[in-house]
Amino acid sequence: MLNLRPQRHADCQSSGRRQFLMQVGSLGGVGLSLDGVLRYQAAAAEPMGSGTKNNCILIWTRGGTSHHDTLDPKPDARAEIRGEFGTTATSIPGVRFSDHVPGFARGAKDLAVVRNLNSINGAHGSADAIMLSGWQLNPAVTYPTYGSVISRERGPRRDMPAFVQLGNEVDRKFMGGTAGYLGITHNPFEVFEDPNAEKFTVRDLTLPGGVSPRRVSLRREALSKLDTLQRGLAKRPAALSAIDTYYRDAFRMISSTNTQRAFQLSRESEKTRDAYGRTTFGQSCLLARRLIESGSRFVTVSNADWDTHDKNFSRLKKLLPPIDQAFPALVADLKERGLLDSTLVVWLTDFGRTPKVNTAAGRDHWASAGLAVFAGAGTPPGVIVGQTDAEGGRSIGEEYNPRDIAATIYSKLGIPLDTTHINGDGRPMRLCEGRPIRELS
Repeated sequence: MLNLRPQRHADCQSSGRRQFLMQVGSLGGVGLSLDGVLRYQAAAAEPMGSGTKNNCILIWTRGGTSHHDTLDPKPDARAEIRGEFGTTATSIPGVRFSDHVPGFARGAKDLAVVRNLNSINGAHGSADAIMLSGWQLNPAVTYPTYGSVISRERGPRRDMPAFVQLGNEVDRKFMGGTAGYLGITHNPFEVFEDPNAEKFTVRDLTLPGGVSPRRVSLRREALSKLDTLQRGLAKRPAALSAIDTYYRDAFRMISSTNTQRAFQLSRESEKTRDAYGRTTFGQSCLLARRLIESGSRFVTVSNADWDTHDKNFSRLKKLLPPIDQAFPALVADLKERGLLDSTLVVWLTDFGRTPKVNTAAGRDHWASAGLAVFAGAGTPPGVIVGQTDAEGGRSIGEEYNPRDIAATIYSKLGIPLDTTHINGDGRPMRLCEGRPIRELS
């Protein structure tokens, strides 16, 4: 599904004419949300950024993944802090992870784990806005998410959307994960279909049965002739020209061989698909790699149900295996293909969870301590950044926060931190006020 929160055209007559054509089948058969995607593809005209042009795959586990029970266990703490899980040695000497993430333990030598993260928030919705932009909430401003900034600075290439979100697990209560003041053209291309489904297709990029590329071409020609006719009658040629550009670019996307192939997981070997795991999350990570290879610049893989207020341990036994298999497999696959040097992989979540296990065998929201994981794009491998106290409740010494996560991501992707954008009111907006995580440079 594609959802770019499209706006109505000022030219009501033109919008109504296209709606009519879609209803009677002249355009409806292409299976594309045209109004939104055309504006997205108009981003091709945006200026490109300078510097290192790395790409990014961001993993977002919505709800708040427990740091205690994954990558920052406290085996020597009291039972009500330690919890039910044990620990295991990792490929980093002297470092232990939870025994329920053996994949991360084996792959730790390729990762950098930030243990001294203070998310400065403890609520859902606001977490998605804060952690995915690096800015605290502001009622007057919606700050853009990382992928939208990359879309704005780099634009699309090879007929691929620059910014893609896989899954529907980003809370939009405070417009988290969206383009904010950068405008709807830089919102993500959202794919809600399950890539682990036997007949996975992306509705907005799939021609339905009976509609051939030739037929699409004929419809495009018919639309062009209708536009030419109306242009002679209308007094707003500039607006019509802009709309035509949007439609032309969308037709190019749905007829692009590169775009179609990018979403065809059937082109991967059974061995590769098995390595990522035959789960929605696993195949989403594999699809993210394919999208980056094909020309997308930023892909968010979203995953749900990490809000473990009750039955934390029994729920994590089901939640952890897919990510424990797929995340290390993604990093290893990128490395083997020579793509890890140019692709930043990041795992973020809402916040940490309480040190003390509650009476429902769960852990509650905890803002003062949490984790983030980085790999690739020049990130030093096998690094543990910072530490928390004996109960995993607070950082010892220096700590980092969301604006520093943002600064690190932008620095890795070659976007200058003093970049300034102009919002819709004409105000200059500074991109970031954080400092890159020193240990990851």
